[in-house]
Amino acid sequence: MDTNILMESGTNELEVLEFTLGEKHYGINVAKIREILSYQPVTPIPNSDPTVEGIFMPRDTMITVIDLSMCLGFSQSEEGGLFIITNFNKLNIAFHVDQVLGIHRVNWAKIIKPDQTVNANEEGVTTGIIKFDDKLIIILDFEKIVSDINPETGLRMSQIDEMGERDRSDAKIVIAEDSPLLSKLIQECLKKAGYVNLNVNADGKEAWDKLCAFRDAGTVEQNVDCIITDIEMPKMDGHRLTKLVKEDDALKNVPLIIFSSLVNDEMRRKGESLGANAQLSKPEIGQLVDAIDRLIDESRGVPAA
Repeated sequence: MDTNILMESGTNELEVLEFTLGEKHYGINVAKIREILSYQPVTPIPNSDPTVEGIFMPRDTMITVIDLSMCLGFSQSEEGGLFIITNFNKLNIAFHVDQVLGIHRVNWAKIIKPDQTVNANEEGVTTGIIKFDDKLIIILDFEKIVSDINPETGLRMSQIDEMGERDRSDAKIVIAEDSPLLSKLIQECLKKAGYVNLNVNADGKEAWDKLCAFRDAGTVEQNVDCIITDIEMPKMDGHRLTKLVKEDDALKNVPLIIFSSLVNDEMRRKGESLGANAQLSKPEIGQLVDAIDRLIDESRGVPAA
């Protein structure tokens, strides 16, 4: 299946691949997918997590295979089905699924954000729900699934500890991040790095509304020194937010950083075309802090160290 579907940047749309586990329907952002392969035998890894089926090496690239059914609390997958090969957070991972049904083009505004009854205590793995006719497609949080198996694939908190004591309390940062767990970790990391004035938002639309309020009140300079945005978010994605910010005369000079698991070559080109000042992959929290330091200092005319 060809997953190289290019869309105009900043349209607030995404392509969702629909697949099944048993009779249940799930979705994954096509931007995460490298290819889809038929099931093939894998080599088990001793003492690995029970949800890891093993590894295989198509075209000399080692790929870990995860039993998605077990990750979601269902029974162990049988031989057969398909491997969805993904690339995010600089990792190549295959998810074992039953069937692939097709691709849907969806506006982020149409994706229902699950409430706390679904994602209680930051433990849920659902990022959104799409209603098609008489069925619901659940978009899964694949980053959290992988991070639960190995926390080192998430944010590398040790990078912040190495920076030592810092005071950047005069800088005000607007954050758009829909994952409650990642939002909490990002906030913890930035506060450790001295950035304590954080305006945190659950999606791009919420962040955009606040930015517009600052603009309309003439207080952008007093309230925003930097914007950090994820790409995948319900209501308004990070590319759409970037486009709106960089086309607005009152906001376009505010440094904007895209911090996402989806920063690959194609996504980087999209972000550049929209005017993002920096783009970083989510494990590299230390690089994020370095980029914030540099961009805020540049915007204030502070000479480089």
